[in-house]
Amino acid sequence: MASSHSVGCGSACPVASAAVPAAVGCRVVPVLLAGGVGSRLWPLSREHYPKQFLHFVEGEGSLFEDAVQRLVTLAAKCPDMGVGPSVVVCNEEHRFLLQEQLRLARKFLRNKLSESPALAAQAEVVFPEDGVAVVLEPDGRNTAPALTAVALTQLSKGVDPVLLVFPSDHVLMDVKGTFAKVVSEAVKLAHSGRVVTIGVQATQPVVSYGYIHRGEPLQCSQEGLRAFGLQSFTEKPSLEFATKFVQSGEYLWNTGVFVVRASVWSRALQRLRPIIYSAIDESIKKRTVDGVFIRPDRKAWERCPTDSIDYSVMEKLGRTGPDGKPLCPEIQGATVELQMGWYDVASWAQFAEVTHRDAQGNVCNGDVMLLNTDHSLVLAKHRLVAAVGCSDMVIVETADAVLVVPKKSTQDVGELVKQLKASKRSEAVEQRRVYRPWGNYEGLDMGARYQVKRLVVNPGQKLSLQLHYHRAEHWIVVSGTAMVTRGNDKFVLTENQSTFISIGEKHRLENPGSIPLEVIEVQSGSYVGEDDIVRFEDVYNRCGSTGPGPVAVAATSSSSSSATTTAAAEAPVPLPSITPYSPVAPPRLSFPVTPVRNPLREGIASHDNSPSAADAISRLRPMSSPSPSP
Repeated sequence: MASSHSVGCGSACPVASAAVPAAVGCRVVPVLLAGGVGSRLWPLSREHYPKQFLHFVEGEGSLFEDAVQRLVTLAAKCPDMGVGPSVVVCNEEHRFLLQEQLRLARKFLRNKLSESPALAAQAEVVFPEDGVAVVLEPDGRNTAPALTAVALTQLSKGVDPVLLVFPSDHVLMDVKGTFAKVVSEAVKLAHSGRVVTIGVQATQPVVSYGYIHRGEPLQCSQEGLRAFGLQSFTEKPSLEFATKFVQSGEYLWNTGVFVVRASVWSRALQRLRPIIYSAIDESIKKRTVDGVFIRPDRKAWERCPTDSIDYSVMEKLGRTGPDGKPLCPEIQGATVELQMGWYDVASWAQFAEVTHRDAQGNVCNGDVMLLNTDHSLVLAKHRLVAAVGCSDMVIVETADAVLVVPKKSTQDVGELVKQLKASKRSEAVEQRRVYRPWGNYEGLDMGARYQVKRLVVNPGQKLSLQLHYHRAEHWIVVSGTAMVTRGNDKFVLTENQSTFISIGEKHRLENPGSIPLEVIEVQSGSYVGEDDIVRFEDVYNRCGSTGPGPVAVAATSSSSSSATTTAAAEAPVPLPSITPYSPVAPPRLSFPVTPVRNPLREGIASHDNSPSAADAISRLRPMSSPSPSP
């Protein structure tokens, strides 16, 4: 049964029927899909820090930040298109990482647009300062459920906008300046009720792409553009078929950019993938809203199968069923051809294709030295990487993992990551540097009864008011200004000053300054796992207790609830019996760390060589794996 905010899908119902809100004056809502993992770009891309948020080169924007800038530029070039505020879809785990990336993108845009008031005005419309709506996926279910969640959320508000759907992990090189024209043409086709995809000419048989078979030519409203009906759509064909597609000259690669009205997508999914529609429909009906975050109901969401826009709808448009009748006769597809550079950066080999190469065809970044090496990709993030006699190789070095693979085998890196996850290796999930809403931390060393971290707290941010039942903490300020809450005391620490937090003592760290606060934290005790934490106050709504410590109820806005919470948390409770913490790690050598010059980090807010921290850090051993998040 159709929901109260959906449109029926009877075969006799034409796209422009009275049941569908009129397209005239319909807003355009940009949708950024940012829920992917990018496992084939491991070890830089991790489950908790996926490729769309990576800064592959320090000082340059991430793929997500580039997508934000692209949308703002598009809106400025097409003011009559009626582009409204954007919606972002991402995984629940990435919500604070996403907000930090939006902050960085806005900062870049403010600097870039200071001399262009018109562009600055569009930036505020598309990505408003007071927050962009973010749909949080309880669990990754691919692009079809993600788009459906946005469509049903819009329809539930009584509006039927054209959804301009962009992946946030692709590279577009608009050398001819035609992107805005192509998108505006696609929006016009979508207003008429078509499901529109944007394609580029297929030039080689890549089996990881989707292929669009052009149908009849469609009339375009702008000169120099080509639009076609959709004859067929094939996602990830075999090498044999991909070769035939390219040789025919009749196929385009699917760029992953889709343009469709919310009601049309809803109706197509009801007809072609009703199981997805019903699960997401229930999930959105039961959604909760937390500030800018829209949280679909988890139980309903988890009943939804995993599927992509390509498989669930695009491949089935135009197909016939066993009875010889079209599967969805009332909805047609279309494609607008884009004549510009497009790349789906899905593997290291593809990453090398879109990156500047030297005279020997090598792509290098970081502290790299090569000898008799050609057509290779070498990335060094933390130390010197040297390669001799290599050809068509990929070498990627990070703080806790090194990948060495021939370019021809980079598509198999995802399988390696599956093995790492099956072995419960933390390297598949977290990087050594872990990002949190207040900043980031990086593990420096860890032992049976201690661990050492470097904390970086962003200006104006604060950690939760918390306590630990099994560990003490020693904080040393390396740079910046720290506001410390310790028990009933509140005081300021500056560079080279320190404080000690006893076991069971309430505490908080915040940065009241205008530059990043950098702190070395030494934890010691019978258990140093981060699940020994009770939060009392948290500006990021993470209050509560986790792990082996006594349970404390999260504080609420109710004064009575708050009083109960405080009393419960402060009441003396016998500590549970816990086996002393003994991390399982691969055998490792114990040796002093000699700081290595790293050009990538020079000029960045890093103070490893400051006198107050250098002596302590030089005595630390390398840490085998990152600890859980604070």
